[in-house]
Amino acid sequence: MSAISAHPPRTKLDYLRLMMTSREGDRREGILLRQSKGWFQVSGMGHEALAVMQTSLREDDWIFPYYRQRALMLARGITNYELALVYFAKRESSSGGRQMPGFASDRAKNVYTGCTPTGGTLIPACGTAWAMKLSGKDSVCVASVGDAASRQGEFYEAIAFAIQEKLPVIFVIEDNKYGISTPTDKFFPYLIGGILSDEHLVKVNGRILDEVDTAMQAAVSKARRGDGPTILWADIDRLSSHTSSDDHRVYRDLADIEAMNDRDPIKLLKDELIAKGELTEEEFVKIQEEVVAAVDADYLRAEKAADPKAEELMDHSWGKDAPAQIPPVEAGPQTMVEAINKTFRKALENDPGVIFFGEDIEDPKGGVFGLTKGLTDAFPKQVFNAPLAEATILGVAVGMAAYGMRPVFELQFIDFVAPGWNQIVTNMSTVRWRSFGEWKCPCVVYAPYGAYLPGGSLWHSQSNEGALAHVPGIKVAIPSTPEDAAGLFWTAIHSEDPCFVLVPKHIFRKRVEVTTVEAVPFGKAKIVRPGSDVTLVTWGNTLELADEAAGRLEVECSVEIIDLRSIVPCDYETITKSVEKTGRLVVVQEDTRTCGFGQAIVSEMVSAPERFNLFLASPQLVSRPDVHIGYNPIYEYAALPDVEEVVAAIRTAME
Repeated sequence: MSAISAHPPRTKLDYLRLMMTSREGDRREGILLRQSKGWFQVSGMGHEALAVMQTSLREDDWIFPYYRQRALMLARGITNYELALVYFAKRESSSGGRQMPGFASDRAKNVYTGCTPTGGTLIPACGTAWAMKLSGKDSVCVASVGDAASRQGEFYEAIAFAIQEKLPVIFVIEDNKYGISTPTDKFFPYLIGGILSDEHLVKVNGRILDEVDTAMQAAVSKARRGDGPTILWADIDRLSSHTSSDDHRVYRDLADIEAMNDRDPIKLLKDELIAKGELTEEEFVKIQEEVVAAVDADYLRAEKAADPKAEELMDHSWGKDAPAQIPPVEAGPQTMVEAINKTFRKALENDPGVIFFGEDIEDPKGGVFGLTKGLTDAFPKQVFNAPLAEATILGVAVGMAAYGMRPVFELQFIDFVAPGWNQIVTNMSTVRWRSFGEWKCPCVVYAPYGAYLPGGSLWHSQSNEGALAHVPGIKVAIPSTPEDAAGLFWTAIHSEDPCFVLVPKHIFRKRVEVTTVEAVPFGKAKIVRPGSDVTLVTWGNTLELADEAAGRLEVECSVEIIDLRSIVPCDYETITKSVEKTGRLVVVQEDTRTCGFGQAIVSEMVSAPERFNLFLASPQLVSRPDVHIGYNPIYEYAALPDVEEVVAAIRTAME
């Protein structure tokens, strides 16, 4: 077997000991669980021989692991004690006690933090592999998955993108024939009439060290040469139940279980070494005793380690950003699209690690709305068209950000976010928190949003910021002016967190006179019209409605208009100070009423006694009702808030 630079070379005897250590850790956790010391366990029994994949890897290679890769984690250099901390969900563990067992990670060793949704890290692995390639490195990524997860849509997207870009990534399918209790032979795409090609596929007996090592060496060499990905299909057995919540004896024949035990990779390696005279039964027993004692000591020590602290629950929800800076635009007449394009151009010019990726964003089109016009011509190594695959766009952003690049990725309309929703809620929003701050995901996702533009219909007219605001761990901004668009994008591009910037398409081609350009931090609203009788809070397209309504009512009352600019975080301080003066609140939003962000504002403002006591009248919410937007403009304008509704709400607040 080949040597590695990250760790000292290991003989087969070394690997036998490591595999036995992994097995004993699984066994020990099962015992602890039956003693009510722990809450859950997932076993890697039968998958241990895949640890030899580490032999071909270097320190600068990355692993996106599957939750049964305990042995590979040990081979990578994560200690058994660290895995014990993960089992007990201790504060010193790689997630600070926030992840289930089976999800150890290590930033220093380039072992990415895993997620429970199966296959969820495959596209991020492609993002990291692409970042490696763009950086001119010959590093590789290893991303593994169970056979049942091969039916996830993201599995296909990952393979397609890796082959398209000839990425240095190795997909390892750990085929143990079962998805919990369901046999996967009729679901596995490589077994269904050639759904997937064999061109990039290498089949290997995942129980035999030499076979895994040989196949892995070839795959890694291929990746380092720039010849693209390999799909390593490892035929193995799951020697245990799916998890501690399962009993495979319910759905598997005892004869099948006994046959599997005869193919146990530890037994096969032990028998091989004994047959070669490199090991005796007595030596094997001695190793077993040593392993049991060492593992036992690790778990006894880990059990006594400190638990997480309840008061640290909110820690690592966000990173610490530097103060916002003035964006690179000048005063004068301009549109929001022009201001955004100038900001993008300067970001690309300043940092070669800023990468743009989205559907149709390359020249000559430059995006369907021209937001990236001229950028590929000027920066051909930083601006790229994406496939029509939103999960790919968002998942690649996660992997690139993990590697240290600055993704600024476009969704053609925010309405099309649904296919990529898994990456938002599974990875993008959770990475920092679930790894106790060890990993982060600084990226920008932007998209045109909103209606008031006839002909958009259901999927070009949504303003679903409420759905995004509901997800902890992401920031959401909606500019209403060219200078604020530039400022918010400039802040987002330099942020340490995932930021969504929604660009209201009804007003982003409106040419206005920009008089002042300032730094715009997230979480800082702007008073765009001072007033003394009513506080009106709004953002995006509905700022126009607010301004017109306030103008109509000048002789009746004085309306103070607040443009939130960012939804998450929200500037409740500015809203509260205004209500202290006016005693009245009207919120105008384009989103649907139920669970829209406007309801959140009203709820926050009345739930605290010190705020509730400020009100002279009940707060009013002007919103789209809980209905979709139809294609015919009659439907669209019937659904959307209008000036008359805003005027009526202000008058109600004044009564």
